[in-house]
Amino acid sequence: MPRDNTTPLIQKIAKQADITFRGLTSSADGDNKLAADQQSELISLVTAVRAADLKIAPRNTKPSSGAAGLHSPPVTYMHICETEAFSMGVFLLRTGASIPLHDHPGMNGMLKVLYGKVSLRCFDKLEDNLTTAPHFEPPLAPFQTASLRRTVLRSVAEYSEESGPCLLTPLRDNLHQIETVEGPAAFLDILAPPYNPDDGRDCHYYQALQTVAEGGTDGKSGEEQQGEDAWLLEIPQPEDFWCGGEPYPGPAVSF
Repeated sequence: MPRDNTTPLIQKIAKQADITFRGLTSSADGDNKLAADQQSELISLVTAVRAADLKIAPRNTKPSSGAAGLHSPPVTYMHICETEAFSMGVFLLRTGASIPLHDHPGMNGMLKVLYGKVSLRCFDKLEDNLTTAPHFEPPLAPFQTASLRRTVLRSVAEYSEESGPCLLTPLRDNLHQIETVEGPAAFLDILAPPYNPDDGRDCHYYQALQTVAEGGTDGKSGEEQQGEDAWLLEIPQPEDFWCGGEPYPGPAVSF
């Protein structure tokens, strides 16, 4: 069969994503059952995409600072397309920027770096068991207990444009923090189904806590070990993080 070299790669990705994620069925444990062959085809297409395919060039940006930096978002988003089954776009991160620890309730996703390098720190939620919650330093206020989540640190890994996509499911790697490494970065982001607060799919932000036994006072002190339990506190969107928007310059996607 002749290879289709006329259809833009991003169009192929969009159509395959719609096929892969449309009509998902949930299993008893809360994860979604995806057709293995359809997911494999989507992963193959996403692995091949590069910044040039989307007419995006690496940017030599500096960390936001000074008066100008106050008005310059650390992260911008280029919307590509959205259907009932999935949404797709590109996040561009300035040097030193990060997307805070957040979740994707009931959603699957793929993240593929287009340029630069990012570090992902991923957590999985565990069943709530607040009766065994440890003591924290500083102590939590009583009203904060309801916002406490027990999780496990699933992985800490770096991804570049040569890496395959990072995958998330409703149960695995669903909470993660994304940080640039050394310079600016951009990544293609596919979420299925899209965020929809009216349907229980709203973004929540978290802070990783240290217990008194660990001797830490914030989420970055001490050494984290993969597979260890971790306690996350749901918080409002951090004041130093916001996301701007700009037009997507690449090939149009249609259905």
